Amino acid sequence: MPAVTFDQASVAVETENSAQPKVLLDAVTLRLEEARVGVIGANGSGKSTLLRLVNGLIQPTTGTVTVDGDDTVRAVRKVRRNVGFVFTDPLSQLVMPTGREDVELSLRRSVKNGPERRRQASQALERLGLLHLADQSIYELSGGERQLMALAAVLAVNPAVLVLDEPSTLLDLRNRELLRRTLANLDQQIIMSTHDLDLALEMDRVLVIEAGRVAFDGAPGEAVAAYRSWCLQGLNPAGRDAP
Repeated sequence: MPAVTFDQASVAVETENSAQPKVLLDAVTLRLEEARVGVIGANGSGKSTLLRLVNGLIQPTTGTVTVDGDDTVRAVRKVRRNVGFVFTDPLSQLVMPTGREDVELSLRRSVKNGPERRRQASQALERLGLLHLADQSIYELSGGERQLMALAAVLAVNPAVLVLDEPSTLLDLRNRELLRRTLANLDQQIIMSTHDLDLALEMDRVLVIEAGRVAFDGAPGEAVAAYRSWCLQGLNPAGRDAP
């Protein structure tokens, strides 16, 4: 598996109402090598910031992030070829009228020949069971189908790492299960934030993020139990030492 490394990575942004920058992520040091890494925590805890550092959507204010040794700032183009990103809302990612056109768009840089690009797009759609929906308007698709279309467009270029930011948030139970089964069969390393604790339990390793820090890092069952406990007790785990 690829190694995604955070070395004292922090993210801070200027705000109008304060002379001091707002810290979104605070000196995170991690090495992620597992096939399935889950990231859980409350809204605003820093989960999305952590994920967006992985493919250079956000640059660290201090520290570094690397993917298999490639710095996400200095080698951002190479990193983005190796790291695919799937957003929470697929409509923010699907920019073409149909799924087929979106997948072909993602292939345009790597596959210059039109017929070959269309063939590879069909393969990518067929792999996820979407070929019969390829030429429908994305607005005619269900939330789960849109999410899978966005996933197909990302997977078409065969990234080594797949980052998903709360992919099941907008899905009903049937489409959540469809997404879960699809992800379980992928070869890519997956780093995924989620509010779905049952989904988090299927990961190899789970991080609990609170107030921009890693409050817990460990086995899924232990991480979910700690997070549940903190939520139920109304505790703020920021700054705690991981058990």
